[in-house]
Amino acid sequence: MPIPLRHFLFRTFVLVSALLFCVMSTAHAQLPKGDLFFGYSRTGSDVFYPNTGGLNGWEASGSLKVAPFISADADVAHYGLGTNSTVPRTTTFLFGPRVTVGALGVKIFGHGLIGGEHSANGGGVTAISSNSFAYALGAGLDIPVAPFFGWRFLVDRIDAPSASPPGGTDIRFSTGLVFHF
Repeated sequence: MPIPLRHFLFRTFVLVSALLFCVMSTAHAQLPKGDLFFGYSRTGSDVFYPNTGGLNGWEASGSLKVAPFISADADVAHYGLGTNSTVPRTTTFLFGPRVTVGALGVKIFGHGLIGGEHSANGGGVTAISSNSFAYALGAGLDIPVAPFFGWRFLVDRIDAPSASPPGGTDIRFSTGLVFHF
């Protein structure tokens, strides 16, 4: 590993450790509330490029509460159709607000996320490599399954207006484990 990278990693580690120590040692500091999600995700057909069926993949997101009922969301997902390098793959990265209400551990939320998407394949007859603006509007449900853990169901309208072909099914369904802290 080159020395400058080692120095950068060491300095980053020291800075993050110092910030965590300051937050943890402050008597009046309150740890942030939020959640972490990881699960399976599937899109509708022709969401990011034409003549493509629904895409399977994974989705990960994190949320930090910034006010009562309001959180800041960060969402990353990756989709593909298989292992062949000519098969299209898409990665989305989205950020935005989320409003959550709940009772008895069950939480219902809605969010509006904006960001981007990157689509590519390894070549083939039709080579793809593009980046574009993307957004997702959706709602979800977290059902408690154990202390601090729940199961999430989420449906979004996801679109990349400059890249998505007309007539596509701009929907995303995700489900998986969520950790509440």
